[in-house]
Amino acid sequence: MTQSYKASYRAFTNIALIKYWGKRNESLFLPLTSSLSLTLDAFYTDTTVEFNPEFEADIFILNGVEQGLEETQKVGRFVDLFREAANISLRVKVTSVNHVPTAAGLASSSSAFAALASACNAALNLGLDNRELSIYARQGSGSATRSLFGGFVIWHKGEDDDSQSSYAESIDDADWDIGMLFVVVNAKEKKISSRQGMAHTRNTSPFYQLWPSEVENDLAKIIPAIKEHDFETVGAIAEHNAMKMHASILASNPSFTYFEPESLVAMQIVKELREEGIPCYVTMDAGPNVKVLGRLSQMDQIIARFKQDFAADQLILAKTGNGPLKLEL
Repeated sequence: MTQSYKASYRAFTNIALIKYWGKRNESLFLPLTSSLSLTLDAFYTDTTVEFNPEFEADIFILNGVEQGLEETQKVGRFVDLFREAANISLRVKVTSVNHVPTAAGLASSSSAFAALASACNAALNLGLDNRELSIYARQGSGSATRSLFGGFVIWHKGEDDDSQSSYAESIDDADWDIGMLFVVVNAKEKKISSRQGMAHTRNTSPFYQLWPSEVENDLAKIIPAIKEHDFETVGAIAEHNAMKMHASILASNPSFTYFEPESLVAMQIVKELREEGIPCYVTMDAGPNVKVLGRLSQMDQIIARFKQDFAADQLILAKTGNGPLKLEL
């Protein structure tokens, strides 16, 4: 009987509250700044890997569809990190189901590569802990390094070109009345990918030179606020950080934006809710979809207000999430 190595994992998306926007080393996926996120339970990826001597080539199946050469090679190069660590050359079959729209600014890559890294680690019995595994996951997708943990997670930028010093760790389990409402403005794949947008912003935006120091200042303020469970301060810092990122994007040359008309409608609703005494805050990634950070106990009121302008299927409530879960094969 041919021996195969197989494992299956579920990983959840995270949404950055202090954004990751730009690399200092493209090949090692080393970020220009540290970042901070919240892991959530609404969107996730289930991935099964099987290493088998009978496979003649790597196979990648996403959402039931076998992928072409380019996508399969991308996944294969990531899996090579684990094959090298295990000192094997077996081909792999990766079967992945994304319970989140792909490339729509809803953090699909964070859950996808966190699930793949976790499954490879288990299948090959590498025994990497989450800190070590986050270093591997980072090399598939920067944001995936944070989905190895639940709650509030910091991804350390690391030192110079030392790949091992850039890793993620949990700083708080976020079990203090926190939720996030996803306002899905457009679930289609965005025209400008995060990687393209990051590079263009860094290379052409005059505002970008301020970005590293702004992130450092925001992190210095938000971490104590998280530890003190100061929700309003956390929300205000997160919203301002997101707007600074998008302002830098707008100042690129040629200029571009991820905002769509409904994105602005959602932002205005959040401002009105705050004026009415309900603390909630906007964050947005590289896409038009708006995320609303609020108290979980007030989400019914927040959702009711959004239903005046958005369809029910555009509104998805997320609670705080955990790190990856092993699934039964």
